[in-house]
Amino acid sequence: MLAVPAFAVGYVFYKSVLLAAMLSLSGLLFPRYRRKQLITRQQQKLYIQFKQALSCLSSSLTVGKSVESAFRDAWEDLKLLYPDHGCFIVQEFGLICRKVETGEPIEQALLHFAQRSYVDDIRNFTDVFLTCKRTGGNLIEVMKRTATIIGEKLEIQQEIAVMVAQKKFEARVLLFAPIVIVAVLAFSSPDYMVPLYRGGGLLIMTGALVILGLCYAATQKIMNIQV
Repeated sequence: MLAVPAFAVGYVFYKSVLLAAMLSLSGLLFPRYRRKQLITRQQQKLYIQFKQALSCLSSSLTVGKSVESAFRDAWEDLKLLYPDHGCFIVQEFGLICRKVETGEPIEQALLHFAQRSYVDDIRNFTDVFLTCKRTGGNLIEVMKRTATIIGEKLEIQQEIAVMVAQKKFEARVLLFAPIVIVAVLAFSSPDYMVPLYRGGGLLIMTGALVILGLCYAATQKIMNIQV
C-alpha cells in the first residue's frame, strides 16, 4: 500500500524509475508498522472496556455474590453494553467464565487474560486481585480504585489528544511541503532542477529524503505521549 506513494516520491526526487522502484521497497515496512498501530488501538479499546467491566464486577460483589458469580453477571451486563460480537472484553470475559465452568480456578483464568492483554494496568490489577484473593483483601475497594485510576488516565489521554491534534496536522504539512515544492519545480521548471538529478545532486536529494524520514520519526515519537 505504501509502495505506490513511495515510488511517486522517489520519482519526484530522482526522476529515475529504477531509483524510485528501489525506494518503493520501503513500502514493505508498512505492514509491520500498520500491525503495531492496530495492536495499539486494540489495546486502547480493551483498556476502555476493562474500566466498564470493573464497574460491573464491583456492583455484583457489593450485593454479596461470589467472585465467580460476579464475573458471570458482569459478562451478561457487558453483552448488553457491547452487543458487537467482536468486542474484546465480552470475548475475554466469556472465555474466563467458560474456563471456570470447566473447573479452572478463576485466578488462573484471569491471569491468562492479563498475559494476553499486554496492558500494564490490567496486569497490575490482576496481581493485586490475586493477592487480595489469597489474603482476604477488599476486592470491591480494589476494583473501584482501579476503575477510578483508569478513568483519570483516560481523561488525561483525551486532553493530550486534543492538545496535540493541531500539532500533528502542522507536522504533516511541514513534512509534505518540501515534497510538494520539489514536485512543482520538477514539472514546471525542469531545466532549473537538472543539476539535482545528476552527480552530486543525487546525494543532495538522498540527504533531503533521509532528513525528512528522520523528522517524521522524531515527530511521531514526540507526539506519542504515554500516560
